[in-house]
Amino acid sequence: MKCEFNDGTKVNYSGPLQVTKGRDVNVFIKEGLIPDDIKLDLDMALFKNSCTDMRSIAETVQKKYGNRACIHE
Repeated sequence: MKCEFNDGTKVNYSGPLQVTKGRDVNVFIKEGLIPDDIKLDLDMALFKNSCTDMRSIAETVQKKYGNRACIHE
């Protein structure tokens, strides 16, 4: 599922999760390393086809990992 917002934020969840916003934000989390609570929220947002929920999840991810992170191991 891909969501794009007016402020330039993009959320792409297709197994791994990627959150970007121009040059300010770039977060990537490999599928198997997404924390269970976030994965549950992602799956529910996907089920509901809700970009609003995806935006909220992206904000949670940024608070947890910062604006730049690559979690792949």
